[in-house]
Amino acid sequence: MKTTDRLTDDLLEMADGMLKLGVMDRATHKKITRRHLAALPQPMPLSAAEIRGIRERAHLSQAALAHVLGISPGYISRLERGEKKPSGATLALFSVIKRKGIEVIF
Repeated sequence: MKTTDRLTDDLLEMADGMLKLGVMDRATHKKITRRHLAALPQPMPLSAAEIRGIRERAHLSQAALAHVLGISPGYISRLERGEKKPSGATLALFSVIKRKGIEVIF
């Protein structure tokens, strides 16, 4: 797993190596990785209007965007109406598309 901090990446890589060599037990390894994973920045929530704006800037229909993201058109519709809030991988994808443009997906 890559983070934005090189030192953290190096420490996690070292911990992975220590686990493989048997120098570190699994419980200690989980504590280290869990601590660092919790410190990673989380995507900001997106409003229904922001999701619709992302789709419109990409010049895609709800069905086309759903196909690209591997989700249902009905889910896109519910997101744009504010009935649902994106979370997990869907929120991460929308956040990347918002920052970098739809081109990063293709």
